[in-house]
Amino acid sequence: MSEPGAGRVAGEESIGELLRDWRRRRRMSQLDLAIEAEVSARHISFVETGRARPSREMVMRLCEHLGVPLRQRNRMLIAAGYAPVYRERPVQAPEMEAVRQAMEKILSGHEPYPALVVDRTWNMVAANAGAAMLVEGMPEELLREPINIMRLSLHPDGLARRLVNLAEVRAHLLAGLRRQADASGDGGLADLYEELVAYRYPDVDVNVTRLPGPGDILVPLRIRRGDAVLSMFTTIVTFGTPVDVTVAELAIEMFWPSDEVTAAAFEPQHAAARSGDQG
Repeated sequence: MSEPGAGRVAGEESIGELLRDWRRRRRMSQLDLAIEAEVSARHISFVETGRARPSREMVMRLCEHLGVPLRQRNRMLIAAGYAPVYRERPVQAPEMEAVRQAMEKILSGHEPYPALVVDRTWNMVAANAGAAMLVEGMPEELLREPINIMRLSLHPDGLARRLVNLAEVRAHLLAGLRRQADASGDGGLADLYEELVAYRYPDVDVNVTRLPGPGDILVPLRIRRGDAVLSMFTTIVTFGTPVDVTVAELAIEMFWPSDEVTAAAFEPQHAAARSGDQG
């Protein structure tokens, strides 16, 4: 009988290493995970040390209780010697028609305000007409496909130069991205974070911390546009119960006006667009 782990090529990931990493990432002890997954702590220990090979069902159960993203679940299955079970279809695949229709309805229904769909590393997948406001005057290099929304927002030559409250927005975006990278174990997000945190703004002290005022509810994006300053906040929608990697990683970000001045700034554009459609 061969020993557990025998025949594994040097340099390949082991299920034990990945399981230990995710358990520690979730700040769970072996006993905590064992109780949650209704298995013995001894078995968890044996899997992590390579003394036991978990069944495919056990890998799936542990991933579920650890909240492992679908992309990383496939990675763990492969490490355990099994085929991945979650497919990764392109957005334009025939099977994704219902998903595309849902995205299109949300995007168009949110007009005249900006809305866009992003993938796991914040690359833009789709956008509505209102999102054109976000890319006005952007340099060509930031608009090359795929357009990365985080890079577009924080690059010194991007939206950052129009943000009145850059330091505040930057702090919140970077903190959120760091949490996302840590929670997902996604190296692409970690690389993006390192790129963004290295950006320098000669005319802005990004280390200034602004305390919330008594009337503050959300941190708005205060975007200078001509002589006006538009104030907007965002909400993010994701798909429930996904079993496709692509769908699990899609998010729809919608921008909302924070005040009447901002809301009114979008209405003439909306009226003109409707008039053009009717003509």
